[in-house]
Amino acid sequence: MRTIGVLTSGGDAPGMNAAVRAVVRSGCEKGMRVMGIRRGYNGLMYGDMYEMNLRSVSNIINRGGTILYSARSPEFKTEEGMQKAINVCREVGLEGVVVIGGDGSFRGARDLSLRGIPCVGIPGTIDNDIACCDYTIGFDTSMNTVMQMVDRLRDTTESHDRCSVVEVMGRRAGYIALNAGIACGATTILIPEIEFDFERDVIERMKRTQKTGKRHFIIIVAEGIGGVSEMAKKIEEVTGIESRATILGHVQRGGSPTVRDRVTGSLMGCKAVELLEKGIGNRVVATRKEDIVDYDIFEALNMTKHIDEGLYRLAHEISI
Repeated sequence: MRTIGVLTSGGDAPGMNAAVRAVVRSGCEKGMRVMGIRRGYNGLMYGDMYEMNLRSVSNIINRGGTILYSARSPEFKTEEGMQKAINVCREVGLEGVVVIGGDGSFRGARDLSLRGIPCVGIPGTIDNDIACCDYTIGFDTSMNTVMQMVDRLRDTTESHDRCSVVEVMGRRAGYIALNAGIACGATTILIPEIEFDFERDVIERMKRTQKTGKRHFIIIVAEGIGGVSEMAKKIEEVTGIESRATILGHVQRGGSPTVRDRVTGSLMGCKAVELLEKGIGNRVVATRKEDIVDYDIFEALNMTKHIDEGLYRLAHEISI
């Protein structure tokens, strides 16, 4: 391939810039023309793109967010929108596209591949919910951000003998909540994948730890469960412990990426370009047992991912 494009789509994730940088530099070194597509599939439909070179991606590996910007594009899901994107690809001479994003972004890549524009997906999402992939770009940075924020909350929670009920992101997945909850020593972690009983898993656990001398509590709740304000009110009503709800929100998407996210993003970006150089599209790059591998995009989208229930049990064993 002589000309390829790269775009970021869906929610931003720390480490996306590292992946963009790797795609551009690897492509340029292979003699390719690399087009940076702004604002995801919207940019692809309306030709919002520019040619990138080695210096276009200088000093971005340490930056959060994405220099190409991101957007969700309902129009692209329509046949008319898809055709607009294909027409632009042909006008510009794009022979392949690297798509950095989550499941929704990969469905767009699959549809483009089926219509003759080879695409390779790179999993960039803080939620770590891509089934074919052990680890997604942005997950480590997000967990560290949650840990730092909850550590700060703990200071005031401990000072006032309070309970802090903290909602963390993750969409319908509990990976951030589970891992950050362990790192923060949360009394209870509530995630969508595992059924819970509020009385047993929150109230009774708090009462049990009170008997051992504990006076302040951290409850971590995954976004897919929500309702932290109501939980805090109920805890205070039942236990008499002053309780506060905190929704950490989009701070979890920002910040300078960790070493792991920078390295993983770089390796995945290079792998994507290697595939396109061989004329191979309709693939998703993934991590599997520390290796960088690739899957057919149909296979990847049909996989399911399961939470580690053993890790969940361990989390509660050591937080009592």
